[in-house]
Amino acid sequence: MNILILGGGGREHALAWAVLQNPKCDKLIVAPGNAGIARIAECADLDILDGGAVAEFAEANAIDFVIVGPEGPLAAGVADRLREAGLLVFGPSQAAARLEASKSFTKEICDAAGAPTAAYARFTEAAPAKDYILQQGAPIVVKADGLAAGKGVIVAMTEAEALEAIDDMFGGEFGSAGAEVVIEEFMEGEEASFFVLCDGETALPIGTAQDHKRVGEGDEGPNTGGMGAYSPAPVLSDAIAERAMAEIIRPTLAEMAKRGTPYEGVLYAGFMIKDGQARLVEYNCRFGDPECQVLMMRLGGQALDLMQAAAEHRLAEARVNWAEDHAMTVVMAAAGYPGAYAKGTEIRGLDALPETAAQMCFHAGTRAEGGKVLANGGRVLNLTARGASLAEARERAYAMADTLDWPEGFLRRDIGWRILG
Repeated sequence: MNILILGGGGREHALAWAVLQNPKCDKLIVAPGNAGIARIAECADLDILDGGAVAEFAEANAIDFVIVGPEGPLAAGVADRLREAGLLVFGPSQAAARLEASKSFTKEICDAAGAPTAAYARFTEAAPAKDYILQQGAPIVVKADGLAAGKGVIVAMTEAEALEAIDDMFGGEFGSAGAEVVIEEFMEGEEASFFVLCDGETALPIGTAQDHKRVGEGDEGPNTGGMGAYSPAPVLSDAIAERAMAEIIRPTLAEMAKRGTPYEGVLYAGFMIKDGQARLVEYNCRFGDPECQVLMMRLGGQALDLMQAAAEHRLAEARVNWAEDHAMTVVMAAAGYPGAYAKGTEIRGLDALPETAAQMCFHAGTRAEGGKVLANGGRVLNLTARGASLAEARERAYAMADTLDWPEGFLRRDIGWRILG
């Protein structure tokens, strides 16, 4: 098969790495890719938000299967345009991608499906939103309704913090994503990520993970796109997962199908777990980043078979083969992230890192220039490792971090602290 992956971050590097483990892959192109992806696949300069341009490129390059990595192209309807062109696509339609693109839409679906989630209210003006916060009190959660690159959620521990978030969102801090705001009750418990492949009818769970959203150790500081993750997540036990499938996932998929917008692709559910029950925090319409890195490290080449089965509506006959292993990824970010950070600093020592089935450095925000690899984003590298235990995976991941020479980067030293201490 000739395969095209859309995206250029750590998630797409991990997807590319897994796809290449499968002998079914004859040729792999990633658009736009990054310095790390360029070491294993052909990269193409392509506007991945332009469905017509992607369809033309796919036809010109005899592409058999397109895997859409990030949420942007999905929300822009790129998967629809590719399907219209007769291409096999992994990723939901624009209408189905609203589960991520609109927080208020997701709440509406949960209400209709009877799925347990946080109580909420939505607002299009600042004054009534502030009144609601003062009525409810803190802690409380303020969310920009639209896509905000993982940063449009403020978990406010004080009323003042929540009111400031309202000013920021309606003041344009998150662009059009903040034109509508959803305010939710603060849910107590432990958060975990649940990944399910869907083909419009069948839903197949493919793994669990736990992300570390806060920038600082001990889960302190502002939210980020994720500073590290591990898989599996013990807090999301088989029993809790089965109940979540029955109470949350399947009712959601049934409601989407009933509306004429069946969901196809990966559905990434963020759960808050307390007293043995999961409640939905949010849905995403693509693999998590950096959760994808640990999932792909554990799945390997079968990831391509599973994604193809979803795209071809064959999930009812598909099976996931899990090894009894663990994986961890540690994010190295540019100093200043998630605030202002510098680009263009050189990362040394990458050639000394192992590239095996047990250890990989997935590039998130890098570019190659003059034989050097330069930082080109906030989250820059994902040092990812497998082990027979989570402790072994952690040891291998941090050993990779200690090999690198990049004084302008930083990382959290406590990924996995909830389990490993």
